[in-house]
Amino acid sequence: MQKTGWLGLHTAARCAAKDYYEVLVLGGGAGGITMSARMKRKVGAENVAVVEPSKTHYYQPLWTLVGGGAKQLAASARPTGSVMPRGVEWIQSRVTALDPDKNCVWLENDTKVSYKYLIIALGISLHYEKIKGLPEGFHHPKIGSNYSVHTVEKTWKALQDFKEGNAIFTFPNTPVKCAGAPQKIMYLSEAYWRKTGKRSKANIMFNTSLGVIFGVKKYADALLEIIKERNIAVNYKCNLVEVRADKQEAVFENLDKPGVTEVHQYEMLHVTPPMGPPDVLINSPVSDAIGWVDVDKETLQHKRYPNVFGIGDCTNLPTSRTAAAVAAQSGVLDKTISLVMKNQLPTKKYDGYTSCPLVTAYNKVILAEFDYSAQPLETFPIDQSKERITMYHMKADMMPFLYWNALLKGYWGGPAPIRKLMHLGFK
Repeated sequence: MQKTGWLGLHTAARCAAKDYYEVLVLGGGAGGITMSARMKRKVGAENVAVVEPSKTHYYQPLWTLVGGGAKQLAASARPTGSVMPRGVEWIQSRVTALDPDKNCVWLENDTKVSYKYLIIALGISLHYEKIKGLPEGFHHPKIGSNYSVHTVEKTWKALQDFKEGNAIFTFPNTPVKCAGAPQKIMYLSEAYWRKTGKRSKANIMFNTSLGVIFGVKKYADALLEIIKERNIAVNYKCNLVEVRADKQEAVFENLDKPGVTEVHQYEMLHVTPPMGPPDVLINSPVSDAIGWVDVDKETLQHKRYPNVFGIGDCTNLPTSRTAAAVAAQSGVLDKTISLVMKNQLPTKKYDGYTSCPLVTAYNKVILAEFDYSAQPLETFPIDQSKERITMYHMKADMMPFLYWNALLKGYWGGPAPIRKLMHLGFK
């Protein structure tokens, strides 16, 4: 059974207190916690449960700044029990199978939990092992990755220890969460070496599997200007396939010429790992052919199971995977589920809104906001493709506050209301 410790925080049991919940949420990340908070207000805390094995909840957007030495890792972490809505059951276990035809899921130790409504918020899986030489290569110096709690501080160490040579930043040949993050750390590194007098000794390279620097032209144009101004080399259609950490060598495949590889020596290497759907979703009845949860892109309701819903990185929504996207999705999904519970058709539509604060220096950010069609969908009545100090403070200080105190409590549905006011003339 769930107990409440001092300060009202959860000290939850490892297994389900009941075998049925009106709303079962899979995943205790940004999407899972915010939806459990919203569902608590609809059906009562005792009728909601969240399945999440991790004892610690991380605000991962902060890791860009942790890797760049601007924030401490501890600032991104809180006990999972402290972000779980009070009274909601925290099932500290892992999902092993989904059976939507029987309205149930299976957990570790063959525990079965049934539901009336299911919200899938299982996030995305990192696959360092798909790069030959990783993850064991992280035991060597001069290599880091902002995408994992285990390697983000190694990025900062590699940045500080840099002497001279190639500094390589990678982008994999898979979908990723926060597609801007692989180059944000590159701009921070460049700024750090400028500040410490090492810039002239650094040959900075961005080796990306993509054919463009960023998917939205307005922001891509601005980034290309910065890249040119700061003398950064960009190699397109270039995918990291092997790391020889003992020799400080990175091997890249030319995606235009499959099988053709090129070896680069590095003095610093930042790896963005290949990513994919969580294993439990691959070949699951709720997933598409690749393994992403198969939801309607406007309502977030499952295409085949009307009492199943998806949110965040684990879905096949054709937009960038970010915490800002989760915020906008949560508001839509809240309305969708409310109507489904009343046997009505969903009416609220998600437009694909997502946001990527592109950190370009220790005090500057380009705030990219866009929709499904990769068109800018901006909140503020200014040119957001320009680097701004105000946007840096929003990224570094305001957004973490909003995340912990509004989004996770189910009160923040993205910036749509602000945008509406702006467009009505409240500027």
